[in-house]
Amino acid sequence: MQATMTMPVPVSVPAPLATGSLDGYIQTVNRFPILSAEEEQSLARRFRESDDLEAARGLVLSHLRLVVAIARGYLGYGLPHADLIQEGNIGLMKAVKRFDPSRGVRLVSFAIHWIKAEIHEYVLRNWRLVKVATTKAQRKLFFNLRSMKRGLAPMSSDDIKRVATELRVKPEEVTEMESRLAGQDIAFEADEADDDGYAPAQYLASDASREPSQLLETEENERTSAAGLAKALGALDARSRRIIETRWLREKDSATLHDLADEFHVSAERIRQIEAKALERMRKVMEQQGTPLSLPATAA
Repeated sequence: MQATMTMPVPVSVPAPLATGSLDGYIQTVNRFPILSAEEEQSLARRFRESDDLEAARGLVLSHLRLVVAIARGYLGYGLPHADLIQEGNIGLMKAVKRFDPSRGVRLVSFAIHWIKAEIHEYVLRNWRLVKVATTKAQRKLFFNLRSMKRGLAPMSSDDIKRVATELRVKPEEVTEMESRLAGQDIAFEADEADDDGYAPAQYLASDASREPSQLLETEENERTSAAGLAKALGALDARSRRIIETRWLREKDSATLHDLADEFHVSAERIRQIEAKALERMRKVMEQQGTPLSLPATAA
C-alpha cells in the first residue's frame, strides 16, 4: 500500500522527515528511541512549564510506534492503515498537550485513551455512509462484537446473552448490531452499466407527483419548525447556544465533546452536561409552542 506520510509534531515544530510509503514510515518511527521515565518527565516538565516545542516533539516522536501498533488493531474495518495512523497521531498530540507529569503516570498509559478515541471517531465517520453506531451501547458493541463472536455463523441465543452480560448492554442491542455489521452497503443510485441492479433511488416518489395541499403543508411545517428552533436557541446563554449549534446544527464537520472542551477550557464531561441541559431547555420551549424538538444525530 502506497501512502505519503509526514511525521506529526506540534504546531510550529518542523517535521523531521517524510517517507514515501507506509512501510518506510513504520520503519522510521520504530527507529526513534523509547524514552526512560526520567527523560520523559524532563521533557514533559519543559513543555508544560516553558512551552518548549522541542520537548513536545521529543515526546511525540518517541510514541509514534505506539500509534502504529494501536492502529493495526482496527484494520478489520476495511479502512487504510495510513489513515488510521494519521488519526491516531492526532490523538497522540492531544495527549502530549494535556499530559501532566506531576501525576506520576507514564505518557504511554495516558496517550492510549486519546489515540483510540481519535481512531474510533474516524472509523465511525467513514466505515459506512449510514452511521451504524450512535449511542454508547452501540459504539461498545461496534468495536467489540466481531472479536467476541465464535465463528462466522449467526450468534445463538446463548451467545447473545453472553455478550450482553459481558458488555452490560441489552440482548436486543446485541442482535441489532450483529444485523447491522452483517449487512451490505447498497449504492443509492444504480450503476449505469448495471441495468438490472437494485437502487433505492428508483423507488422514491417524485416531489412533482405530490398534491399541492401536501406541498403547502410541508412548507408550513418547515417554517414553523425553523421559527420554533430559533426561539429555543434564543432562550440559551451564549456558551450553550455555541455548543448546540456546533454539535447539532452543522451539516458537516460537527464539533466533538473534546473540541468544545478545548475551546471552553473545561472537561468533555462538563460539555456533555451543558449540552444535555441546553437540549432539555430547548425541548421545553418548543413544547410550549406545540413544536417537537427534532435534531440530527451528532458525534459523541
